[in-house]
Amino acid sequence: MSNEFDFEAEFEFDEEFDEELAEFDEFDDDLDDVEVRTAVLQKNDMVALLCIKTASAGAAICRVDPREDRPAVQIYEDAGAAVEWFTRSLRTSRRNGWNVVYDGLPLQG
Repeated sequence: MSNEFDFEAEFEFDEEFDEELAEFDEFDDDLDDVEVRTAVLQKNDMVALLCIKTASAGAAICRVDPREDRPAVQIYEDAGAAVEWFTRSLRTSRRNGWNVVYDGLPLQG
């Protein structure tokens, strides 16, 4: 039986996607002071994600854009530079017609 919450994805995640996200997930393995922020953006019928993990040892940003084949992960030695890039990217996205539907701690559940 199907209900309104059943979701059939029109895409499949490939191994390259998993490898890119693994790099982002492993960024904080040995760090105690990690902060995470996730932004969910919407434009027309597209959804995108912009995530940042910061720590005293640096930062990592992951961008999942529906127009790209796979996510993009960038590692920064300077957490301040990563936060600046993240903020600038959100501002540019808004200017380009994206709506920020969520901006905060990672969603779980």
